[in-house]
Amino acid sequence: MTSIPAFESQATLKPLSFDPAKLAGLSERLIRSHWENNYGGSVKALATVKKQLAEALANKDTPAFIYNDLKREHLLRTGSVVFHECYFDNLGGNGQAGANERKAIADAFGSFDTWETEFRRMGAGLGGGSGWVILGFNVHTRQLENYWLGDHAHGPAATLPILAMDMYEHSYQMDFGAAAAQYIDAFFQNIQWEEVARRIGSAAKA
Repeated sequence: MTSIPAFESQATLKPLSFDPAKLAGLSERLIRSHWENNYGGSVKALATVKKQLAEALANKDTPAFIYNDLKREHLLRTGSVVFHECYFDNLGGNGQAGANERKAIADAFGSFDTWETEFRRMGAGLGGGSGWVILGFNVHTRQLENYWLGDHAHGPAATLPILAMDMYEHSYQMDFGAAAAQYIDAFFQNIQWEEVARRIGSAAKA
């Protein structure tokens, strides 16, 4: 089969944009394991699945249900790669939001504190389970909102991730055991708000 862009994927991990040994309250061991094993596993799996999809599509005898099993895995692995890259890119900061991003969030939620209270509460609700908390900009409604994601497959419609917090246990168990609230505190200490501001600016132009 001729190479088709939609079925191409690189099995190359996006480098971390920060030194994982210098985060506050999150160990280098945790971050490297998360990046190499969980994110890295999805990057490699996505490349494999796309190759298998191209081969299955070229084979007219591939049953539709087999093909759709591959497409389900494609959906899951794509979500995992995208959200993990957003997550790691919004770490490595000092946790201090600047005036512009505070204003954008306060305009959407009434106050910055209201946004943070909801974001943290959603994370606490996912503790011990799996999923993501996403501050996103919905390009359809033109709103900043917090979204609950139960897994990698169900991202909010027409929404660009602005801030992503991984609440799968692999993101904190090594450092905090079952104490998800301590992980959420550490996450907030390390938010790269400059990246959040860049995403808000890009989303507003979408």
